[in-house]
Amino acid sequence: MNDRRIGNPALRADKVVILLYLLLLVGGWFSICGASHEIGDTDFFSWSTRSGKQLVWIACSIGLGTFLLMLDDKYFDSLSGLLYIAFMVLLLITPFIAKDIKGSRSWISLGSVSLQPAEFAKCATALALAKLMNQYGFTIDNMRNFAKAILLILLPMVLIVMQQETGSALVYFAFFLVLYREGMPGCILFTAVAAVVFFVVGIRFSEITLPQTTAMIGQSVVLFLIWLSTVGLVATYCRRPSLTWRLFGGGLLIQLIAYGVSAFVYPFDISWVQLICIIFMAGYIAWIGLGSRVHSYAFIAIFTLGATAFLYSSDYMLNNVLEPHQQTRVKVLLGLEEDLNGAGYNVHQSKIAIGSGGLEGKGFMNGTQTKLKYVPEQDTDFIFCTVGEEQGFVGSAGVLFLFLILILRLVYLSERQQTTFGRVYGYSVVSILLFHVFINVGMVIGLTPVIGIPLPFFSYGGSSLWGFTILLFIFLRIDAGDRVRLR
Repeated sequence: MNDRRIGNPALRADKVVILLYLLLLVGGWFSICGASHEIGDTDFFSWSTRSGKQLVWIACSIGLGTFLLMLDDKYFDSLSGLLYIAFMVLLLITPFIAKDIKGSRSWISLGSVSLQPAEFAKCATALALAKLMNQYGFTIDNMRNFAKAILLILLPMVLIVMQQETGSALVYFAFFLVLYREGMPGCILFTAVAAVVFFVVGIRFSEITLPQTTAMIGQSVVLFLIWLSTVGLVATYCRRPSLTWRLFGGGLLIQLIAYGVSAFVYPFDISWVQLICIIFMAGYIAWIGLGSRVHSYAFIAIFTLGATAFLYSSDYMLNNVLEPHQQTRVKVLLGLEEDLNGAGYNVHQSKIAIGSGGLEGKGFMNGTQTKLKYVPEQDTDFIFCTVGEEQGFVGSAGVLFLFLILILRLVYLSERQQTTFGRVYGYSVVSILLFHVFINVGMVIGLTPVIGIPLPFFSYGGSSLWGFTILLFIFLRIDAGDRVRLR
């Protein structure tokens, strides 16, 4: 049925999401007022102030969202490929035409306004991914289809890394949550999470000796986790209890004997015993797999050997692959360095600001850390520390609660979509928002690395606000069109 015959589709957009969007915009604007306010200045609406500029971005965003709701939702499907290609070309040429800003070439100047194409490319990638997965006969377990989806995600990441914008590139990992929802094997997601855990534990405790041995805790614990993960994968995917118990019992007995010998006979590096045990186990699993021709065995063997190689290359990656400032950030995050006057300064001052807010906060415009500009980037990447200082725990929890309700509502809307295109795009929106909120808040309170990504609808700037608005309102229009066709 034609949308025009049953009313304006904009009026059928989900009211709960729109209300939450407006509440977050209002909260974000007041936070920017508090973060950018100069002592003695009371003009929040002047174009010369950040709060005044942000008000213009907000007004434009509301107009942009309304415009998107008025469009026919079929345009988003039909134009997705063209939009993706256009933004990939734009990302490719951006480093050559953008100015160098703090070592990054990701901002294109248009007169007095600067835009960051990477913020809008997320939407184009989400549409292209939804278009691909909506094709007839597409299944994620088909290797060719899976490779196409991965290529769509990795291409913008590579182009953004060329702009020296590592934080914006990492956001694209959020799309793997979409692939998982659409049937990507959980073992792939598990491998990614395991890699992070192995890296953190291996590096964090790489110089601490395991009691009663000469082995390092980081290396020994990660090898133990690799062995345990391998046993768990065998139990999950091979479904052979006898094999699982042989690997578990044999591996545990060997490691206990090695530790006992080191503790009571002669201290030695038990990690060598663990390493030999793991290599033998991987070979044994691969040998069984050759006889049964089941691919799960090969994957498990590759995971075991790959994780072991990753462990022994982590130190090299940290000290030779990452840039010096990235090395420092990782070491500060893991507690290997303090550097309160360098890489750890932002997070340290942010923690002070949030802690000083207490339960109810100091009140709007009364944050001392904010007013005295102790926290760099406090109205962009570190805007959440302003919320914590001025509104306290109550206000911070309120903001996070609004984000939680928004994300849960978007999950609900995604699940009720009648097409794969709408569902995949909806989950792309959910994943991107979730990644931004988790990483941004985490880095402000010192739980995640400082990678420089904005807090949706709160951080100052037109590019991020417009990017999130476009991302969100396209989905609202798709959902509204879906509801109209069901009537």
